[in-house]
Amino acid sequence: MFILSANLRLPIFNFCGANSIYSMNKKNNNTILLINPWIYDFAAYNFWIKPIGLLYIASVLRKNGYDVYFIDCLDNTSLEMMGEKGIKQADRKKYGDGHFFKAPIEKPEILKEIPRRYSRYGISPEIFEQKLQVVPKPDVILITSMMTYWYLGVFYTIKLTKRYYTDVPVILGGIYNTLCPEHALKYSGADYYIQGEGEVVVLEKVSELTGRNASFIPDLKELDSLPYPAFDLIAHHNFLCLLTSRGCPYKCTYCASSLLNSMFRQRDVSKVVDEIIYWMDNCDVENFAFYDDALLYKVGERFAPLCKEIIRRDIKCNFHTPNGLHIRGMTQEVADLLFQAGFKTIRLGLETVDETRQVQTGEKTTNREFKQAVSHLRDAGYESKDIGAYLLVGLPGQGVEEVRKGIQLVKDCGAHPFMAEYSPIPGTGLWEDAIKASPFDLDKDPLFHNSSILPCRSGELSWEHLYQLKNEVKCYPRSG
Repeated sequence: MFILSANLRLPIFNFCGANSIYSMNKKNNNTILLINPWIYDFAAYNFWIKPIGLLYIASVLRKNGYDVYFIDCLDNTSLEMMGEKGIKQADRKKYGDGHFFKAPIEKPEILKEIPRRYSRYGISPEIFEQKLQVVPKPDVILITSMMTYWYLGVFYTIKLTKRYYTDVPVILGGIYNTLCPEHALKYSGADYYIQGEGEVVVLEKVSELTGRNASFIPDLKELDSLPYPAFDLIAHHNFLCLLTSRGCPYKCTYCASSLLNSMFRQRDVSKVVDEIIYWMDNCDVENFAFYDDALLYKVGERFAPLCKEIIRRDIKCNFHTPNGLHIRGMTQEVADLLFQAGFKTIRLGLETVDETRQVQTGEKTTNREFKQAVSHLRDAGYESKDIGAYLLVGLPGQGVEEVRKGIQLVKDCGAHPFMAEYSPIPGTGLWEDAIKASPFDLDKDPLFHNSSILPCRSGELSWEHLYQLKNEVKCYPRSG
């Protein structure tokens, strides 16, 4: 699957943009086109989003001699989009996050009752087709997918691509395809489907379709056997993303990490720091977002040494943790190291302050541990606006007072609450409870998984309650 992957031993590029120039001069029949599709949704924000898994696959293919091209439908730096009529322009904040280009589109019929505008996020279809015209005809096309309820953007990408390249096989991978394989097979229009971790399986399928034998096959048990993701295929670099591990050792009932990754693995600390320096030197990047699901797992063995190595090598850049840090690993030493190493955006995964629900959903943390973690971060030098805590809203059976208590606790501790509407995920521990609690037929269509529609809302936690809660949260700037 084209999702979060991990990294390499020796860099294989000389400078950003090298592969594009190299491919223009090559003449063979082994051209692969990779596409990151549009988002179709009520709301979307670029919290340091990059298709890192797809770009790892690009690097593995390139290491096997394929000419690789990449089209990013979510490119919010596209010069061609500047001034486009009917498009809300993208912006970028101090640390590289920001809004996507946005165009209103018609809502899907089954979501007509939702009183919100529906939009396509990313470049225009016209510019996408222009990009297709300048790419040499590929032998295989790879398309990734993200959230299950973003599949309409995936389908439209496949439709336009197959209209332009009628005889080129399309392989679909990614999160949606992995979690909803029957739906993807029935409706997407792709020719082949890859579930789970994609580097080796995609290489095998591409080798079969092109008639070439693979000369390099990575060992997915050893993450450092993978080459760096092909970020050089991206034209502009406001930020890049990093993985020090893949998977998660925890089994939270609302999370799909264990469904998307075969096992939990971690990288060598020194190689992670080598990668940071590589991208700083070659792409002039100052902002890095960690995509790890368990960045603070066994913190003394991995993360603390990572921060110490960053400090020792005097690396001056900004780090961000949008996925949320495990609170239990936040000692005073770790908080101090975060601050000294340059971590600017701190997000903690509190999720709920209801002690019974904390146990039921995975026993990831306690309220006492959260209070202690925030205290450590404040003592390290962070201000309230720098410390965000995720609170899940709309869990099956959850009432408004539970969320309100969470908001108050986070504020009282000196942090900022971020309400994260719950999205039901097939195969997770909460899925059956979500089906029973939801007014929507979650099994019928992944569009009903959309967190923006509050899919498990009830009289105990309704739209009106959600609006009230949002009004109670005085928002600090997201970044910068």
